[in-house]
Amino acid sequence: MNRQPFVIENLKTKVKSEVWNNLTLAIDKNERTILHWAADAPGDDKPPKIAGSALQMMWDIKWFQYIKSLVPQYFYLRSDINGKTAGEIFEEEHKDLIEKSSEWLKETSESCSVVAALVAGVSFATASSIPGSTDDKGRPHLEGEPAFDVFAVSSLVGLCSSVTGLIMFLTILTSRKQSKDFRRNLPFKLLLGLSSLFVSIAAMFVSFCSGHYFLLSHRYKSVLYPIYAATVFPVMFYAVAQFPLYFDLIIAILSKVPWDAGRGDNL
Repeated sequence: MNRQPFVIENLKTKVKSEVWNNLTLAIDKNERTILHWAADAPGDDKPPKIAGSALQMMWDIKWFQYIKSLVPQYFYLRSDINGKTAGEIFEEEHKDLIEKSSEWLKETSESCSVVAALVAGVSFATASSIPGSTDDKGRPHLEGEPAFDVFAVSSLVGLCSSVTGLIMFLTILTSRKQSKDFRRNLPFKLLLGLSSLFVSIAAMFVSFCSGHYFLLSHRYKSVLYPIYAATVFPVMFYAVAQFPLYFDLIIAILSKVPWDAGRGDNL
């Protein structure tokens, strides 16, 4: 009920096998197993395990699957005194959380897709422009310059990654949002979309700075580096602000056992 993996892991390793089997196979007066108890959604008085409703839903699915791995298979179909299996209780108790998770994903994807669309437009305009123009054969005059090579690569990376991020966010908006989709499908799409968005924003600034490098005379170029660093600061601030969600996504997707309680905001 209190979702403490640390307690379960300690019981598995420190108590006798007979005691552990009695605990996992125990049935209460309402014919409910530990799998039935794991299927219950946490009450509103309990602190969230992770920021974001969608990731909370993912945490609960992982918890349910974790407890499911500890019990025999016939427990999956065992009904309680009301004739409900653990899976049916899970779907019923998580209806509100699924709605909140869907709304959270929608708002997050919409806001990120706007940014990705703007970056895609800027990256496309940047990729189609060539600093220093071209000769009669269409070859860039600045070909071979290190800054020009950086500009060419970064503008291409920015365009591809921004379009990828935009597609991922649009895919989330049009995807079905059932409970099983929050286990891996939707969080993975969100992770890929955020990763592409971060890369596209960074590549956009790199392409801008490398292209702008040719516009000033050589004597001013020593002043450009601090200015470029200051220009990238807003991007770093945005990335740092999103890193908690980003790291929670990575850990939630890669981990098989849900982490301990108390990671969320308890205020």
